[in-house]
Amino acid sequence: MRVPLTRQAAAAGLVAVAALVLGAAPASAAPGDASAHGARLDLALSGRGAVSAGPFAAATADGPTSTTSASVDVPGVLKTGAVDASASRDDKTGAVGSRASTADVRLDLLPTVTGGLSADLVEAECAATQKGLTGRAGFVGLDLGRLGEAGVGVGADPAPNTALDVDLRGVDVARVVVNEQLRNADGSLTVNAVHVTLLGDAPGSVGAGDLVLSSATCGPAGLPIPMASGAGRWLGLGLLALFGVPVGASALRRRHDLAAG
Repeated sequence: MRVPLTRQAAAAGLVAVAALVLGAAPASAAPGDASAHGARLDLALSGRGAVSAGPFAAATADGPTSTTSASVDVPGVLKTGAVDASASRDDKTGAVGSRASTADVRLDLLPTVTGGLSADLVEAECAATQKGLTGRAGFVGLDLGRLGEAGVGVGADPAPNTALDVDLRGVDVARVVVNEQLRNADGSLTVNAVHVTLLGDAPGSVGAGDLVLSSATCGPAGLPIPMASGAGRWLGLGLLALFGVPVGASALRRRHDLAAG
């Protein structure tokens, strides 16, 4: 049966309005991701071999969204108190956020060089919204040991990517970056409160590898899930009445005519 063009248009309008009222999600509506952890080690130490541990207290927006570890204890390398991490996602807005904190930190990885680094609290956090990504790292009671005695200073809220080179007998053997902020290839942002890299190719090296304290990764933000509400819902219902009532009445009239014939 051929439907007149006007009825085809009305039917198409009815389908479009129904989609508006129901709030159909777009094809790429997957929200963003977020994750965090308190500590991670992947080292190869001279005279000791491989030392790998963590991530401790790992959390993601997909779950678990909140995790706690009572402590971290890697003898001769790292000792901490409580480690907390959390991550969240808001499906309505697409925003994500994450945070990691590590308490009572004692970093003994380079004691002969730094005299030990310590802090009462080391934390990192990030957030991703439709406006963009932000991140920060903060410290309470940070003591840089011999680096501090040599005049190196880091405040409670250091600038992004503040780098400290660790020197042993005139040779750089490690690099410490605080408030490290990395823009990843997928558009996400990673904030590492402390990132220690051992420069294994340096003469007199103490080892190779990385140690990260309090890390948070966010985004980019996902697309919000559209929900028809307020003015949009009333507009949709109005259009539904405009298209739907004439189409329904026409169908009923035609059914009545067929019955009468």
